[in-house]
Amino acid sequence: MNELNGTIVHCQRFPSPNPNIELSLVTYLSNGLRVKGMLAAPKHLETNDGFLYLRGGIKNVGKVRPARIAQFAQEGFIVFAPYYRGNQGGEGNEDFAGEDRQDAFSAYQLLNSLPKVKNVHVFGFSRGGVMALLTGLEFPEAASVVTWGGVSDMELTYHERKDLRRMMKRVIGGTPEKFPEQYKSRTPLYQLEKMEQPVLIIHGVNDDNVSVEHAYRLENGLKALNKSVECWYFSEFTHYFPPNINRKVVTELSKWMKKHSK
Repeated sequence: MNELNGTIVHCQRFPSPNPNIELSLVTYLSNGLRVKGMLAAPKHLETNDGFLYLRGGIKNVGKVRPARIAQFAQEGFIVFAPYYRGNQGGEGNEDFAGEDRQDAFSAYQLLNSLPKVKNVHVFGFSRGGVMALLTGLEFPEAASVVTWGGVSDMELTYHERKDLRRMMKRVIGGTPEKFPEQYKSRTPLYQLEKMEQPVLIIHGVNDDNVSVEHAYRLENGLKALNKSVECWYFSEFTHYFPPNINRKVVTELSKWMKKHSK
């Protein structure tokens, strides 16, 4: 892995929706590419745990939202959210948990290098769930991994989401039937024996963007290997939770992470 991965090459202040949180737009190195991301840090705290926020979607779908990043920082974390390559002025091309996973890995290294960061926790929403699991596998020293409405099986996503098939064939190279290894390499379920961290799975049972089957497969795979896993299933919700419930879950998952700090 390139020793320069995670190096910050440019940082500029960004307007924050929260007076207690400083936001910065960061350009950092990821395998030779200059990639963009957002850093959020609480004011007046000497040390904090790091929180790697891995977004869902692709390109303009599921973009990093400053208010969401500030929300997690308000819980007492230094948060970094990579935009992934090719987005918002970053170099390269996003490829849906292929080479762009390196942007998550380099973002982990960036957070881990900050002098005020003690532990790094990894969080993924939607497609970011795959990115979070892959990052946890890459960095076993991470304190915890949380996946919320997260993808765990890329082939299952192809079959479930007809609206994404054209994009997936374009960026992955074809269908799961023609390129099974490409889909398998993007599916962390096949590597769970290497998972060292406690994992928290959060999922709405009525989710029709990422079906709850993704959560069940991840849960079953971890339990079969006697790995540490906790599951919060919400029978009444879909991919997006009501704002008041969302806030409560953010607070509770933050407490869960801190409980697993090293």
